[in-house]
Amino acid sequence: MSRIGKKPIAIPKGVKLEIDGSRVKVTGPKGSLEKEVRPEIDLVEQGGILKVVPKNESKQNWAFSGLFRSLVNNMVVGVAQGFQKKLVIEGVGYRAEVAGSILTLNVGYSSPVKFALPPSVKASIDKNMIIVESIDKELLGHTAAKIRAIRPPEPYKGKGIRYQDEHIVRKVGKSAGKK
Repeated sequence: MSRIGKKPIAIPKGVKLEIDGSRVKVTGPKGSLEKEVRPEIDLVEQGGILKVVPKNESKQNWAFSGLFRSLVNNMVVGVAQGFQKKLVIEGVGYRAEVAGSILTLNVGYSSPVKFALPPSVKASIDKNMIIVESIDKELLGHTAAKIRAIRPPEPYKGKGIRYQDEHIVRKVGKSAGKK
């Protein structure tokens, strides 16, 4: 039984929620998001609080209620505050630039890598850090993972693109292991 699915979602001021059958649309100061909800789930709004309720008490429906409670909560938080992820570039000569919706990365390849950002994702550069922002948490995580995959961090010197809070386990080089 999902414990997350039982938690109510508080709708902050300035956020408007529209439930139309199996579609939910959340509109706020930062934008609007829509999602299709599974038919096994009901969304019930009462006085600024949204509850996700399964239509019957099966184990699978409780799991879906937890999933959709998290997805709808992320939509509400996204349109109210937004989300951001920070990626750190480590390496001599490694750098990034943003021009419109194109992120250009110089990360040790023979030519710069151009990465097209999705329309609802914005990026900015602060020294050796890429800050990616969006109202859609799922799209933001997917975009950050694609950027990281361009040059994942290597275990010997730690060169590459990594998340800010990611810890890279370092390996010992050849000469250090033969002592």
